Amino acid sequence: MKDPLQEVIDKQSLHELVLRYCRCCDRRDFVQLRALYHDDAIDDHGSMFRGSPDEYVAWLPGVMANFEATVHSIANALFIVEGDAAQGEIYTVAYHRTHPPQAQEIVIGGRYLDHYERRAGAWKFKERALALDWCRLDKVDPVACREFAAGAAPGRPDGADPSYLALSYFGRGALKP
Repeated sequence: MKDPLQEVIDKQSLHELVLRYCRCCDRRDFVQLRALYHDDAIDDHGSMFRGSPDEYVAWLPGVMANFEATVHSIANALFIVEGDAAQGEIYTVAYHRTHPPQAQEIVIGGRYLDHYERRAGAWKFKERALALDWCRLDKVDPVACREFAAGAAPGRPDGADPSYLALSYFGRGALKP
């Protein structure tokens, strides 16, 4: 019989794993991103990329360099845990803004179809696949963006992001559990 408390703990751990993935992508913290995968894991982003975690982390900086900003958001997250194995269907809306002067917003709606394993007490990705449900492309209005966010610190996709100054527990390369 399953221990209900352990199941809640496991599902929360998996949810945090998924959230860490989003943060690592958006802050371009590829060292921490790599730590979220088991060494023998596979990441499958369709025809864009399919390979090992090391190959994924080597491929990702070149792709992410095309974007001034990204925001990977998680909506529905359903996990099923069976001992030290789990699966998850994770709905995502991923925002990508290209660089000026012809900046565009690419918004993708999809799902991550994940397999996880707990090894040595830690949940990590074993397989991660992306399913695309919809996509939208719009031009950016830079004046409207500046006016709307006037006074807010601008977000950055690197170690100079305001979160690193405001949140001391969110260290680059070593996000604390």
